[in-house]
Amino acid sequence: MILSNGLGKALQHFNTCEFEKTLKDRAYQIELHLNKLIPPKPNTIEETITETMRYALLNGGKKVRAYLSMESCRIYGINIKTALQVGSAIECMHSYSLVHDDLPAMDNDELRRGLPTVHVKWDEATAILTGDALQCKAFEILSMEETHSDSDKRSKLIQTMALAAGVDGMVSGQNADIQAENQTNHINIDGIVNLQNYKTGALIRWSALTGPLLANQDHTIMETYANCLGLAFQIQDDILDVEGNVNNTGKMTHKDQKAGKGTFISILGLDEAKRKAYSLIEQSCDVVTQIGPRSSELIKLALFVISRNN
Repeated sequence: MILSNGLGKALQHFNTCEFEKTLKDRAYQIELHLNKLIPPKPNTIEETITETMRYALLNGGKKVRAYLSMESCRIYGINIKTALQVGSAIECMHSYSLVHDDLPAMDNDELRRGLPTVHVKWDEATAILTGDALQCKAFEILSMEETHSDSDKRSKLIQTMALAAGVDGMVSGQNADIQAENQTNHINIDGIVNLQNYKTGALIRWSALTGPLLANQDHTIMETYANCLGLAFQIQDDILDVEGNVNNTGKMTHKDQKAGKGTFISILGLDEAKRKAYSLIEQSCDVVTQIGPRSSELIKLALFVISRNN
């Protein structure tokens, strides 16, 4: 097992570049599939929004959620056709959230993946409609017979994604994140953990649970893994906002402190936040090893989460 000598040794020997190539290969698979699902539509009423959807989806990004969902499907014996559909759906939902998060009314970001955000390249109304269309596309993909022959399982995927993305998940998390601005001295660590379990964790959790859901298997291990991974992912984002630069991250940095936003770093401090992320990754790896050798790629994903610089 990759953790046979402990997490510290595993991190020392972890080849970030090699795993990034694995992520890129999987992202390429997903982009090819998304290209089929959302082809260009020149000279039609759909042309503009189709173009902006493709811009939001197909211009880079690690596609970690798609990778996680496809690995979850692989581990639980779900076929590649279904895995590609599920991975494409979660990327549509995630991209919708980014397009809307970037809007001036929310995070007011002008760069995403090193490119102008949708509302900057086009306009705010187009960005709102693009996000709406991407969200609808996610549910459309899950409803397709190509996703799974069993309509009950398709319905379960749709229901759980709605819960993860809506008021019971990401949307309430984003609202809490907005409210956390100018709240550095008024929010504690439990509040930040709860916020991020909704905002960042909900879609990561959904991605991890697709395999056991479709295989009718217990999801406890994957849920625990995803909960730890999601929090560590967000802490690393907070760290990169402090230590990163726009050339690596592809977006503006040092925004949280300027906004007076309550984050893991504002509450714990930089060094303690790093220790927290390390501990969470250790927990995620410990629990997922219970699956056995099939978990090796998920362990690598966890190591990547706290090794990445973008």
